[in-house]
Amino acid sequence: MSSAQDPFYIVKEEIQESIDTLQATFHQWEHIPVASGEQTRLTKELLSNCESIEWQVDELEKAISVASRDPALYGINQAELERRTKWTRTARTQVGNVKKSVTGKGYSTMSGMREELMRLPTTRPQDRAGHYVEDNDDFITSESDRQMLLIRQQDEELDELSASVERIGSVGLTIHDELQAHERLIDDMGSEMDSTSNRLDFVQKKVAVVMKKVSAKGQMMMILFLIVLFIVLFVLVFLT
Repeated sequence: MSSAQDPFYIVKEEIQESIDTLQATFHQWEHIPVASGEQTRLTKELLSNCESIEWQVDELEKAISVASRDPALYGINQAELERRTKWTRTARTQVGNVKKSVTGKGYSTMSGMREELMRLPTTRPQDRAGHYVEDNDDFITSESDRQMLLIRQQDEELDELSASVERIGSVGLTIHDELQAHERLIDDMGSEMDSTSNRLDFVQKKVAVVMKKVSAKGQMMMILFLIVLFIVLFVLVFLT
């Protein structure tokens, strides 16, 4: 399976885009004055995004764990499994670093940090579950569309293969007919050669009888006559 069709790389790309956005927001957060309203807003946004990305990485690690039980079934090897596991660890570390920096910087006391965090909106479990179900439905729909496209492509390739087989079969029949025609021509030529050979044998026998009856001069004339006769017969055979 190519990386363009592998669900892992599709999800990985989406997570990486989320991490890139998270880090860009974090760099913006670092340059905002401490305890300002803008920093409070970005803090809430960063922590919410960290939670979402961590959940996606968790799900991806579960999928890797399932694939590791029978890699051949999913068309991957041990080296690929290790690369995928390494990437999820790196992604988790990147998100964890942002999370630690946000929750451990920008407050003069621990109580101030706790006080600010208490003001963060609490996401209800049922809301998170609904969000995860929606994401999962979108992923399943996307995979279904992708599978349908692959099936259509395979059907088109099979139609082209069938047409090619039909063309090859037609060419084979044509060659067969031509071979049969050549075989008939060869048989006819063989029959003509046999007939000509019989005629030559008959003429030779007649000539032998005549040669016994004529004089030396007559024999010379007969030889010249025979040479001319053989030339004429030879020409007739190859012209026919």
